[in-house]
Amino acid sequence: MPTPQEALAGRHTRPYAVHPTHVVLGTPLDGPWPEGSEVLYVAMGCFWGVERIFWRQPGVIVTAAGYMGGYTPNPTYEETCTGLTGHAETVRVVYDPEVTTAEKLLAVFWENHDPTQGARQGNDIGTAYRSAIYWTTPGQEAAAVATRDAFQGVLRAAGFGAITTELRSAADAGEFYLAEDYHQGYLHKNPGGYCNHGPSGLKCPVGLLSGDSTPAQIDVVPPGREDLR
Repeated sequence: MPTPQEALAGRHTRPYAVHPTHVVLGTPLDGPWPEGSEVLYVAMGCFWGVERIFWRQPGVIVTAAGYMGGYTPNPTYEETCTGLTGHAETVRVVYDPEVTTAEKLLAVFWENHDPTQGARQGNDIGTAYRSAIYWTTPGQEAAAVATRDAFQGVLRAAGFGAITTELRSAADAGEFYLAEDYHQGYLHKNPGGYCNHGPSGLKCPVGLLSGDSTPAQIDVVPPGREDLR
């Protein structure tokens, strides 16, 4: 991780436009959301697959791909991939607590990635791909700690190591910056697109079993972004 002094300078405003409505759910990315909605931020590697996992969950109002947990204001994807922003690829999950709970959403979080890999997820390597939970309520904090401890037992019983997931409040992690428009709802726009997330029969993340056999996100050129080659 860079220090604040080493991080890229960034900019005062977002350098790209983002469509205001979720391509699948039809709800506003930046609000307003229904009264009583709660917001949880999760990072578990490439945000393309993560966002799809969560927009499919009952009770989720909207999801958005973005950058969080670092220092650079209004970063770009290319800057975040260098590791010099300090940000993780993060998904903002807005949900109705009358329909689902933080515990249920965090069970989905733990079971769909490898939380023991540190600064990587499969072949996506770097601090941008770290595992993290950024909570916004005391209940979410309690759920994050409790589910981490419970899943650690499952992992140890299966012969795996310590969870490296970063746990902290969203207030401490800092501002969430929406990613570029082509990242939003990426796997709806590109159904055959890159994704290295999904549950295994053992309720363990795919990365524990076969993450090294997948490509890296940075090796996949999104449609219309041939300039990234």
